[in-house]
Amino acid sequence: MTDPIPIIVAGEQVTTPDVVPVRDPYTGGVVHEVCQADAAWVERAIAAADEARGAMSALPAHVRREVLLGCLRRIEQQAEALAQLCRAEAGKPITAARGEVARMMDTFRDAAEVAGGLASGEVLDLGVTASGAGYRGMVKRVPVGPCSLITPFNFPLNLVAHKVAPAIAAGCPFVVKPADTTPGCALALGRIVLESFVECNAPVAAVSVLPMPLEWVAPLVEDERFKLLSFTGSAKVGWDLKARAGKKKVVLELGGNAACVVDEGADLERALPKIVAGAFGFAGQSCISVQRLLVHASLIDAFLERFLRDVEAVVVGDPAAEYTVAGPVIKDDAAQRIRVWINEAVDAGAEVLAGENCTPDRNDPTNTRLLRPTVLRHVPHDAKLWTDEVFGPVVALETYEDFEDAMRLVNDSAWGLQAGVFTPSLDRALRAWDALEVGGVLINEAPTWRADPMPYGGVKASGFGREGARYAVDDMTEPRLCVIAPS
Repeated sequence: MTDPIPIIVAGEQVTTPDVVPVRDPYTGGVVHEVCQADAAWVERAIAAADEARGAMSALPAHVRREVLLGCLRRIEQQAEALAQLCRAEAGKPITAARGEVARMMDTFRDAAEVAGGLASGEVLDLGVTASGAGYRGMVKRVPVGPCSLITPFNFPLNLVAHKVAPAIAAGCPFVVKPADTTPGCALALGRIVLESFVECNAPVAAVSVLPMPLEWVAPLVEDERFKLLSFTGSAKVGWDLKARAGKKKVVLELGGNAACVVDEGADLERALPKIVAGAFGFAGQSCISVQRLLVHASLIDAFLERFLRDVEAVVVGDPAAEYTVAGPVIKDDAAQRIRVWINEAVDAGAEVLAGENCTPDRNDPTNTRLLRPTVLRHVPHDAKLWTDEVFGPVVALETYEDFEDAMRLVNDSAWGLQAGVFTPSLDRALRAWDALEVGGVLINEAPTWRADPMPYGGVKASGFGREGARYAVDDMTEPRLCVIAPS
């Protein structure tokens, strides 16, 4: 066993006596040990972030850009090692883990472009009113200050990048609290960021990455020295954090139960591979995984024949294998909860069309975290599989006759992150964009699709605020006006 991975406190790597093992969710073996922060280290990180506020704010935009490009170069150099780390900690199939690293590079590249444009500002002609005649206004965006960034396990590299890279672009110090199951990924990225800060003579005290027990998390939420809290995770936790956050800005990305509509005339050759990948890739552990599948009645027979064949062909197993699509879910209790929800739906009248009705994978019956991709029909609309986020490889299938009924079914949810609509009709595509109560409507694409520069986030129980560097920087900065009176 190698030495424990140190935490990062105010730009320093620190070995602490509190050490925990991080386990591979597929094998159960120990990947490595990671040091943990305690209350004193948390306070030191917050104080350092507060002290670094001025230095980060004063950092010229071109230096912020160079820091981000330096991170990008290092990620490119370490791409395979980062992918293998993601595979080991999160149980993510290696091909998907490599894809996540590629997306993380896109995130830093996008943030570098945003940082380069922040210096442009805006000039206002205030003479549009009589009282403003002769006055000139100028607006620039200034960093809000220290940011508290709390990240999830399912994209342990790119979702950390989606918070850290915009913070650097905006000129904000930050403290990252990574998921307890994937801290090594966040610390690996933290070391990359530190190296780039040193190379560019940026203030390293602005950087902290703190794995920690839950008992020490409260200051990251409640301390008034933080000016923004950005959280990605469960709705129950997220809304509680918002209630405790005080006057600081809060950005929440809280998941969903994404719907996908397959309308009459849809191109099934195009739709089916996207739906299968969107439902079962990484064992459905994405907040925009296809969960509710709405198929026009005229297509259902042809759709099911091919869909169920493709579902059966999904490879479930070892994330290290190049051909694996769905590895394990992250924890035993997650697997147990998913099985309970499936059984509850079946007991209430749902029909299992694919899957093994909650038994472990037939090829590896000893690994209870492996679940066969499961498709159910006639799931009651008050069942958890319909109303809540399953976060597993499970689809609830429904048919509809009228497009307006499909829109109603999509909106029949407390959640509103993304929805997909496969349709050949431009009118219906635009109708979906108008009608669906979600943060993003994807036409002829599964709701699971995401390009990293786009504004990504939800409404209703799915939270508020948007990721994507341009939009995250808007949250991490605020406009500051200068007015010049006529002489």
